[in-house]
Amino acid sequence: MTTTAPQTATPGRRGTRARALSGGHQDPTRRGGWLPRVALIVVCFLWTVPTLGLLITSFRGAEEANSTGWWTTFTEPFATDWTIANFEGAIADNNMGTAFINSLTVAIPATVIPIMFAAFAAYAFTFMRFWGRDFIFVVIVSLLVVPMQVAFVPMLELFGGNGLDIVGQFVTVWLLHTGFGMPLAIYILRNYMTTLPRSVIESAEIDGASHFQTFWRLIVPMSVPALAAFAIFQFLWVWNDLLVALLFLGTENAVVTVQLQQLLGRLGDVGWQLVAAGGFVTMTVPLLVFFSLQRFFVRGLTAGSVKG
Repeated sequence: MTTTAPQTATPGRRGTRARALSGGHQDPTRRGGWLPRVALIVVCFLWTVPTLGLLITSFRGAEEANSTGWWTTFTEPFATDWTIANFEGAIADNNMGTAFINSLTVAIPATVIPIMFAAFAAYAFTFMRFWGRDFIFVVIVSLLVVPMQVAFVPMLELFGGNGLDIVGQFVTVWLLHTGFGMPLAIYILRNYMTTLPRSVIESAEIDGASHFQTFWRLIVPMSVPALAAFAIFQFLWVWNDLLVALLFLGTENAVVTVQLQQLLGRLGDVGWQLVAAGGFVTMTVPLLVFFSLQRFFVRGLTAGSVKG
């Protein structure tokens, strides 16, 4: 008696069978895929062109920058007077270097401090039981809809000569950016922590771990994506801020945005190459921060948006 060996399905047959079982429907994620791609290309182009023009202008001579457009360098690239003196003039002669250090002095603490306090608060709202927990969380998150401009007058009174008299010092902008950034930080971190496995927290409690030990040894390592996502938001916001820095820090400890605004006001239409060089200097740190932490960005923002 002869026996017939069972036939092994090849990858091609499995794919055909899967398509047959699915009724021949196309993957829904591929439907209309060309429209988002075209829109994304257009948006990237619109954002890249001004940046490219800024970069080209920062390397052009003063006469060419004030007489011709930056796009003329594509037709006559070798006739352009390329120079790096604009960066030297912006950094050394117009105090952009000092303003760069001041921006780091403002942005780093103003990013770390709200993350630290918001992480503690998010842990309490997620894993600790106390009276009014949900109500307090709603009140804090509702502060996101309050414009920060409405707080400028009372804050100037509090930090000014009639109050603490600390306007013009770095601690003033640290406190302001911490207060303005806390609601969003607590919201992002709390939503992320709700997705963490509670079995790990319960096991730590059974082993006798305190809340402090659980927070630092378990929650913080598992919350790195959310912490990095908010760090990107907060750092970019603080670094690019002009209004808070101008009102509460002034021109004595000017940051890059304030110094760039003053540079534009002094030079007007005769120093576009220096303004472009100074503007490109202000872009370097945010770009480095974003590209170094972007792998955490989407994961930290989307975690907690869908809970199954």
